[in-house]
Amino acid sequence: MSGSGDAAPPPHVVEDFFGVIQLLSDGSVVRADDSALLAMPELQDVPGVQWKDAVYDATHGLMVRVFKPAAAAAGDDGGKLPVLVYFHGGGYCIGALDQSPFHTFCLRAADELPAVVLSVQYRLAPEHRLPTAIDDGAAFFSWLRGAGSADPWLAESAELARTFISGVSAGANLAHHVAVRVASGRQPVVDDVDPVVRVAGYVLLDAFFGGVERTAAEANPPADVSLLTVEMADQFWRLALPAGATRDHPVANPFGPESPSLEAVALPPALVVASGGDVLYDRVVGYAARLKEMGKAVELVEFEGAQHGFSVIQPWSPETSEVIQVLKRFVHKAIRPAEG
Repeated sequence: MSGSGDAAPPPHVVEDFFGVIQLLSDGSVVRADDSALLAMPELQDVPGVQWKDAVYDATHGLMVRVFKPAAAAAGDDGGKLPVLVYFHGGGYCIGALDQSPFHTFCLRAADELPAVVLSVQYRLAPEHRLPTAIDDGAAFFSWLRGAGSADPWLAESAELARTFISGVSAGANLAHHVAVRVASGRQPVVDDVDPVVRVAGYVLLDAFFGGVERTAAEANPPADVSLLTVEMADQFWRLALPAGATRDHPVANPFGPESPSLEAVALPPALVVASGGDVLYDRVVGYAARLKEMGKAVELVEFEGAQHGFSVIQPWSPETSEVIQVLKRFVHKAIRPAEG
């Protein structure tokens, strides 16, 4: 007969992210609805833009939301449109492609670039710690090169040889890592005989990077930080990185002491957007500076006083409209290099 002292103690909470994510001592996770954390704007459709969901990874139940602008929005020659692959934000722990901030930005991008926009779902931590999300992003490109290219909407409207990888916050971090995989040949997306997918550029909006050593903006955050604090960023990394890893892990800190050199990686042109009111401002600006030092093609655009993630938290703001125009110029420049 076993004594009462033999009973294992019940699991206790070791990480609690605003009650939305609770990581227990036995490794289990309790989740609640995270929509309240993201100040969801009202969902508004954009006339003429159609959208639908498709499965790109049936094994893991992963979806892509396809946004297709009106046929009249096609290029001047009536041809196919460039493709913008988009990864949502949320610290790798929260967020979803169907939430209104991300859905609305994709609607605007599809309409105003114009482009076929592919908003990609990926698995979240801490149930699926990194690099799972990056593996999902890479798997999406395998699907796009294969079965995805045969989707009627993509076959009709998408010029896959003019594909751009983009994302906001953690989605921008993810976009960086997927772009590196593609550029380094670890994720082949182009067939030597019949090119299907070519990455023409990548776009990082308020990228979610980290590091053990504090930057100036992290040590002395702006007084009016309203969305992402240093403490929240630290907790996201604790929940998302492999257990025991520090913020100098290569996923968090791509130019950190543990990270492989990108010197020899033939990265496509990059557009980097930094918000002046973001605690990660120095990291984003520093990322662009390191690319420039290595001779990579990079354009840095700063929004003074803007908050982290403003392009999705305020999807109809003048600043977001400017982001869309900057993105439009970048896409057109990358696919139609200046002549003469």
